[in-house]
Amino acid sequence: MTNAGESRGTALNEALFARLMAPLGPYETAPVLAVGVSGGRDSLALTLLADRWARARGGHVIAFTVDHALRPESAAEAAQVGHWLAGRGIPHTTLTWEGPKPATGLQAAARQARHDLLAAACRARGILHLCLAHHREDQAETVALRLEGGSGADGLAGMAAARALADVRLLRPLLPVSRADLGATCRAFGQPWIDDPSNLMTRYARGRLRREGLARPVDDLLAQAADAGRARAALETAVAVAVAHHVMLAPEGYAVVAADALARLPRPVASRMLAGLAAALGGQPYAPASAAVGRLLAALPGLWTTDGGSLALTLAGCQARRLAGAGGRRLLLLLRQAGRMAPPVTVSGGGARWDGRFQAVGAAGAGLTLGALGTVDARRLAASDGVAFARLPKPVWPTLPAFRRGETLVAVPHLDWAVEPLRPPPALPGRGETWPRLAFRPLSPVAPSPFLPTVEAGLDVMAVVSDAGVII
Repeated sequence: MTNAGESRGTALNEALFARLMAPLGPYETAPVLAVGVSGGRDSLALTLLADRWARARGGHVIAFTVDHALRPESAAEAAQVGHWLAGRGIPHTTLTWEGPKPATGLQAAARQARHDLLAAACRARGILHLCLAHHREDQAETVALRLEGGSGADGLAGMAAARALADVRLLRPLLPVSRADLGATCRAFGQPWIDDPSNLMTRYARGRLRREGLARPVDDLLAQAADAGRARAALETAVAVAVAHHVMLAPEGYAVVAADALARLPRPVASRMLAGLAAALGGQPYAPASAAVGRLLAALPGLWTTDGGSLALTLAGCQARRLAGAGGRRLLLLLRQAGRMAPPVTVSGGGARWDGRFQAVGAAGAGLTLGALGTVDARRLAASDGVAFARLPKPVWPTLPAFRRGETLVAVPHLDWAVEPLRPPPALPGRGETWPRLAFRPLSPVAPSPFLPTVEAGLDVMAVVSDAGVII
């Protein structure tokens, strides 16, 4: 633990932190914030500032520490964080990364595990906002590393001040704030902190960068990030407009695109739109590489050739097929690639996420699983009377989510079908068996919200990425 040897900095006051939070909303009337807190000065400063901000608005903060179990002392450090926060009346929970750790790519795997654990904890508690303590120097390091790695404009925009995932919104209100100011904030609260030695380990790229120093001034790197962020925001605005005008996104997890309109769009807009659709419909957390998207765009006209053109093209677990439209319109059907769907998952009391696309929430009977309907059961149901397949493109049928007990199909919610003995009694709420609610909730949004947050002068926040709820 240390408080010494640092530039003194200037502590953040309540008014400045409120200005940092304002453009990242909206928030509930009584906001509940989760904060990822490691025990370092940055995350502890954020936790204390967020707690004061939330309490002033009738809300509260819940702190989560992820113990990666990579150092012998990590469990004791997490317990110390819990002790400190308990003294301030802030609820705290330790989330442990269990299981074997990878031999290579450990830092990336640990970062992903941290995000997964934090998102799951927020989902289980119904928390909408997760605050992370990335700050000014973190942003500059991110841009420097992406420059070194040859990133394009998206990467050089750095970390977004707000980004919505399927389960929670990630908020980074401290991106304009220096590390020294966060240390001063902790001192103003009388809060000690823990320095993690792994942050300076030369086996990791960021650790080497911190030891060696940045090759360019922080201000230059952040100015480059701001320029790239504005370019990214302009492109995302155009993509959102294109999605709204030319895409029909179905709750069954597929999309129909006006192919002729797609061909007329500027290449960067068409590429970004296809990438977002492929990731969302293919159950992927990130958009595919631009080179792969470019190959798909180049190959799409072949779907309409009469001399042996492809029946389907694939990208990131998504397939593209031609679809007949009224009046000779060319329509592009985008849907999940059936052979790459995830195996069934057990639906517990807290629900389940399946295939990176569908979320089941609510009560479930014993032994219920959620998985793909599949070709065999789709054909069997299609041959039955009264099953509402006709409104869906036939390739979509096997990709629909379905509930089973053992090998027995018991419900296909999007077809409004269930085996008769297991239908919930409609006139007896609270009695009998009920089905979990099922919704299309992709891991990544098809398109961002077409706006930058409204900011006050002097506050440099980056582009906001909205959640899947505002796709169109």
